[in-house]
Amino acid sequence: MKILLLGAGAWGTALAASAAARHQVSLWARNPAQAAALRSDRENVRYLPGIALPASLALLASTPAELPALCADADLVVIATPMAGLRGLLQALRGCSAPVAWLCKGFEAPVSGPYGLLGHEIRAEVAPSLRAGALSGPSFALEVARGQPTALVAASPQAPVREALVEAFHSPSVRVYANDDLAGVEVGGAVKNVLAIATGLCDGLDLGLNARAALITRGLAEMTRLGLALGARADTFMGLSGLGDLVLTATGDLSRNRQVGLQLACGKSLQQAVDSLGHVAEGVYCARTVVQRAAHLGVEMPISRAVVDLLDGRLQPRQAVAALMGRDATSER
Repeated sequence: MKILLLGAGAWGTALAASAAARHQVSLWARNPAQAAALRSDRENVRYLPGIALPASLALLASTPAELPALCADADLVVIATPMAGLRGLLQALRGCSAPVAWLCKGFEAPVSGPYGLLGHEIRAEVAPSLRAGALSGPSFALEVARGQPTALVAASPQAPVREALVEAFHSPSVRVYANDDLAGVEVGGAVKNVLAIATGLCDGLDLGLNARAALITRGLAEMTRLGLALGARADTFMGLSGLGDLVLTATGDLSRNRQVGLQLACGKSLQQAVDSLGHVAEGVYCARTVVQRAAHLGVEMPISRAVVDLLDGRLQPRQAVAALMGRDATSER
């Protein structure tokens, strides 16, 4: 199988390295200098240090305008950029005949309307003829690159897309489950990043395990409410891209979004927290768009809103906790 991965960050590199043992894989970088460094070092020193790249992994660089030629003979194209890069690459791939999937998780910043869009909504706007979907689930890039056990979900309403993703990435160390609820999988992937910031804050303030459990559980309820309003199925949020990804990102110290919350709790500014990461923390950028979309739909998301108030400087860490704990009592349902 010929697989083209677009984006040489940590996750794109890890997935490319994992699949290269079984398939013909090419990893594309927008920056020619980065591609040259990857070829010479056989290691992604900036994003995935310590992981040797397989000799069989091809490393490419070109402009987005040249992508149609690169994907002409691909059996699967996977976009591994941050959410901000998805629209441009989908536009460049409009004529691609192979299935296309994206790894990024979040809502896009508003472009022409009052709220941002999920990946499948962007695809419907700019490349409606593409056969497309998402690969998501609880997965730290470093553990996948090391061959540690991981389970992912291949989401698309189109069976050939799900089948291509399973064929490409299912392996002895990676299990890939199929799901036709693309909206639900994308909502789970977007909201869990915001909730991970909240959980990092909770742990950084040493509020205890009771508080962490309550935050994750009530956060899952928020995620589900938003997903149902966007046409998702409730059961999706009890799966890998809902509960699974939330637990991993909220509690695992490899989580960049969790690290943001931990550092805010220690008194660092948002800019200091982001600068210390060296990577994108999607929750910082999509928290506002999650809350905007929820408000447009009339969905209540108090934890996510508190995160936005914290990121925007309207609340200090302990004020955010007090605001959540001071809400009126209500039914769990």
